[in-house]
Amino acid sequence: MRLLLSLLLAAASASAADIRLILHADDFGMSHAVNRATVELLDSGRVSSASIMMPCPWVPEAAAYARQHPEKDLGLHLTLTSEWKTLRWGPVAPVDKVPGLLDEEGYLWRSEADVARHATAQEVETELRAQIARAKRLGIRFTHFDTHMGTLYTRPDFFDVFEKLGKEFNVPILRVKPGDTDAQKGIPQAVIQHLMDNEARYRTEGVFRLDRLVRDGAGPAKSFEQRLAAYHAVLRSLPPGTTMIIVHLGRLDPELAAATSSAAQREGDYLACKDPSTVALLKELGIHLTGWKDVLTQ
Repeated sequence: MRLLLSLLLAAASASAADIRLILHADDFGMSHAVNRATVELLDSGRVSSASIMMPCPWVPEAAAYARQHPEKDLGLHLTLTSEWKTLRWGPVAPVDKVPGLLDEEGYLWRSEADVARHATAQEVETELRAQIARAKRLGIRFTHFDTHMGTLYTRPDFFDVFEKLGKEFNVPILRVKPGDTDAQKGIPQAVIQHLMDNEARYRTEGVFRLDRLVRDGAGPAKSFEQRLAAYHAVLRSLPPGTTMIIVHLGRLDPELAAATSSAAQREGDYLACKDPSTVALLKELGIHLTGWKDVLTQ
């Protein structure tokens, strides 16, 4: 009887540990309001990972935090677009080296589709190497690479640059197993086929891929209450394996409201992640928060 009880307890423990969640904050460095919210939730353990946008104006503040907290799970949110109406940024690389990345105003293109139409893979690589070099100069010990607005998934040759840089700098990149059809929405068929063609190699090489990616679990909901309910529904639906939920955090203030149309949603994500009911639900469901620093040991 004691042996049976021990086995049951061990099985229950293993089952709980099988649900792993990277609760991830995008856009670190975009603005002070975003940085304030991101730092608070990283420090409190309410989010387990974040990634920094190297072309953005508030990167020095994010980099200072990264230097002071090398234990934190901070990646690079590789950025090739500048989507907002009045808050804009240009490339890190010299503009004469990446002309295809520039819009008519001299900033990065507003949409990932524009980048795919105008830029070459060589220009993409040049810019991303400049972003990585800047991160290293600023003392950021990055744990992974992901992609702002999914731009590196718009063309197979862009994705090849993404994979190449991950291998060169020995960090995992944002990649999802083929069974996650929700994560494939909006990705061109040519890129999906490119990933499928390489699936056998990924398995052979032991390449880490998420089991599930939730890019916007709360959808268009703007109020805190709506976003909280939506995220709780996502948490209750998590399957075994490693899921990444992307949140966009912000402390609502006049500057954030003027900079982005998503200000209310960012405040909602911030409040939903820190809410005691979310912490309690994670515990109730046996969801283990993890990060990119841990994925290679899973």
